[in-house]
Amino acid sequence: MIEKEDPVISEEEAAQYDRQIRLWGLDAQKRLRGSRVLLAGVGGLGAELAKNLILAGVKGLTLLDHEQVSEESCRAQFLVPVSAQGQNRAQASLERAQNLNPMVEVHADPDRVEDKPDDFFLQFDAVCLTGCSRDLMVRVDQLCSQHNIKVFCGDVYGYYGYMFCNLGQEHNYVEEKPKLVKPTSDSSDGPEAKKAKVDPNETTMVKKTASFCTLKAALEVDWTSEKAKASLKRTPVDYFLLHVLLKFRTDKGRDPDPKACAEDSRLLKQIRDDVLEAIGLSGDLLADDFISYCFSEMSPVCAVVGGVLGQEVVKALSQRDAPHRNFFFFDGRKGNGVVDYFGPN
Repeated sequence: MIEKEDPVISEEEAAQYDRQIRLWGLDAQKRLRGSRVLLAGVGGLGAELAKNLILAGVKGLTLLDHEQVSEESCRAQFLVPVSAQGQNRAQASLERAQNLNPMVEVHADPDRVEDKPDDFFLQFDAVCLTGCSRDLMVRVDQLCSQHNIKVFCGDVYGYYGYMFCNLGQEHNYVEEKPKLVKPTSDSSDGPEAKKAKVDPNETTMVKKTASFCTLKAALEVDWTSEKAKASLKRTPVDYFLLHVLLKFRTDKGRDPDPKACAEDSRLLKQIRDDVLEAIGLSGDLLADDFISYCFSEMSPVCAVVGGVLGQEVVKALSQRDAPHRNFFFFDGRKGNGVVDYFGPN
């Protein structure tokens, strides 16, 4: 992570971010204003995340994507104009992204994220990876963990979406809590009157610390242990679905394609059986119907997952409020999401 000067909020920025400053305070906004973020993958989810970070007021955002604009990306991604088909996706997104907030330095990089050297990632305060392979995410996460750089991963597969974050072994933040008012010493109304009470009109800031593990550790849970088996019933199946979809991406170099629905459906079912068998679990854990709902990026799901992902990046960089630890899963069929922790305690 690069050394940075203490950021200063100008009068113009104070006016621009007035509502946010009232919500989470000037110090939090200053930390955001001093943060540089890398966003790899500017698909539907990446566009939502870019919008949220730019409007929040980070110092700089780099859009990294080697893909070309396709007809499908025009449907799922609102930063690229329809006329930009065939152009680089990051460069085609730059103008609309920059127009969202001229105070943020937005850059486009058309290179492949896989080709970037380690030093490239070290210039950022947070790295967000979307549409990346498992091996690449694990590599970048391990690198950034060693240099105190916050890492976020996310993807949308049809109706399903997820977010993972690694904020380091010791992430410090503050949380606003209702203030407890101690009773006066001369109170003589019995024991109840002598207890501290919550004052709804006053709050206090409480300093807290949270610990996170690497993505590799989070994905390599030993499900043969007695403790893991006991927790299986309350474990969201989305965690195992993620394993299947990441394995599909590794094997095919792409995500499930509606144009190859029949072939990809058969492969997804086979990967499901292989993945669950490899970790000692029954294939019945993930019902066959998941196959019908994991093709393409759906804009409403991108909006939900991108909103949560953007919120978590803002909270982490501003060191304000408790972060999600460490996975968020969203199921668009049910319209609900769940936060759960995977990895060593």
